[in-house]
Amino acid sequence: MDAFNHINNTVYFRYFENARIEYFERTNINALMQKTKIGPILGETECKYLAPLTYPDKITVGAKVTEIKEKRFSQHYEVFSHKMNKVVAKGRGEIVYFNYADAQTCRIPDEILAAIDRLENQVAGER
Repeated sequence: MDAFNHINNTVYFRYFENARIEYFERTNINALMQKTKIGPILGETECKYLAPLTYPDKITVGAKVTEIKEKRFSQHYEVFSHKMNKVVAKGRGEIVYFNYADAQTCRIPDEILAAIDRLENQVAGER
């Protein structure tokens, strides 16, 4: 909580980060990065605040890949307030693929592209 009795704006970026890490776990991005030293790095991020979160509340945070290019992909996030029964923030992140051994950007590995496709299609089928 901040001085105005709502969740501080910086906390939303932590929510996005938590969703991003979970997404990386589900698509084996983190496991492949441990083996190959090729993985994601956050290139940019933004948040649109729609309503203030206040304590107590329960939230659900979602992440979805919306655009894929050769060396990067865009991920969109939503924070849903159960108390208010609505989306209270929307965000976006630009995830760049990076070869940490060579310190340069690189193509997204085919197995990661396939894993993203599987996860996105699985989630779409659950709706």
